[in-house]
Amino acid sequence: MTWLLEPPFHSHIRRSEYHFSAPLPRFRCSALPPEPETESLVLSPDGPKERRRIVRLAWEKLVRWSRSLRSRAKTDVLERTNKIVVLGGGSFGTAMAAHVATRKSQLEVNMLVRDHQVCQSINEEHYNCKYFPQHKLPKNVIATTDAKAALLGADFCFHAVPVQFSSSFLEEIADYVDPGLPFISLSKGLELNTLRTMSQIIPKALKNPRQPYVVLSGPSFALELMNELPTALVVASKDKKMANSVQQLMASKNLRINTSSDVTGVEIAGALKNVLAIAAGIVEGLNLGNNSMAALVSQGCSEIRWLATKMGAKSTTLTGLSVTGDVMLTCFVSLSRNRTVGVRLGSGEKLDEILSSMNQVAEGVATAGAVIALAQKYKVKVPVLTAVARIIDNELTPTKAVFELMNLPQVAPI
Repeated sequence: MTWLLEPPFHSHIRRSEYHFSAPLPRFRCSALPPEPETESLVLSPDGPKERRRIVRLAWEKLVRWSRSLRSRAKTDVLERTNKIVVLGGGSFGTAMAAHVATRKSQLEVNMLVRDHQVCQSINEEHYNCKYFPQHKLPKNVIATTDAKAALLGADFCFHAVPVQFSSSFLEEIADYVDPGLPFISLSKGLELNTLRTMSQIIPKALKNPRQPYVVLSGPSFALELMNELPTALVVASKDKKMANSVQQLMASKNLRINTSSDVTGVEIAGALKNVLAIAAGIVEGLNLGNNSMAALVSQGCSEIRWLATKMGAKSTTLTGLSVTGDVMLTCFVSLSRNRTVGVRLGSGEKLDEILSSMNQVAEGVATAGAVIALAQKYKVKVPVLTAVARIIDNELTPTKAVFELMNLPQVAPI
């Protein structure tokens, strides 16, 4: 399956444009090596031993470096943190609450939920009966439906409410939010009508443009976090000290936290990869094969890069956890909600039926239309992501979308 490719690099570089500070080294040509059929290669007896020694020394050096850094790592943020609040009782909010609670047994972790049954289940049985009925939560995780009680005295706030409901939710609780309370957003997507990201939604809804803000993103399924499997995420904030504080708060033996200052890149990538995951699921549902899947995801990554860079994202962000890592996880693994929606669309199911049967939100469905509007605003062509939006709007069938994409001109949008 052939997709659009990026513009080829031009090689019209004059010889005079190369500058060398020293003459190029000269090499002497020796006799050609013997043909494999006539003579086998004989390694020196010390060859394998020397290689193993080099590898062992390299590993030991890495371990010493790691121990040295850990010994100097600051832990005062966790030590002086007494209360955390998690807004939302969904799967990822629950997983994050459980993770932070295990970092310090004296830490009070409050989950603000709407479902009274979930609230009762967490407080009495220490299970989230709706999302993790098999995973026992730490006893210092407490659920409540009282926003004032949950937010009172909190040191950090994890926002895990779906993007499309965040504005109204935050407006309801704004009176109880301390203006200096750091918000760590776990929500990925764009607000449908306004095209706003969470870094724009939160201060607007709270009527505080200086509300401390951090976005957390990267390849992570809530189930694997609950099972304490090794995971790596990135936290991004314009305030470097704030990003470092969140890193200290969250990093553990099974969770690595990288820091970044590129809030735009991390947020946009987190929104767009959900739409691309739907496209990947459609390819799977149509049984188009591995070649098609690789081509589609590659093209989708290019589209994410084109739009994100136009919006000011850094190139280093686009090759890191929040893009490459998250795309790999969301597009290729069956635990992905957005990919699942795509698989079912490709298999012929109707969108309404799919969404009504799910107990979790697939953000890519609502985000798709916003992504296209954003791409038009920045004058970027995104064929794959546009096709997903058309399929979601029921204006194009998955099969027809594939045909249309295959017949686009063999040139890349600029």
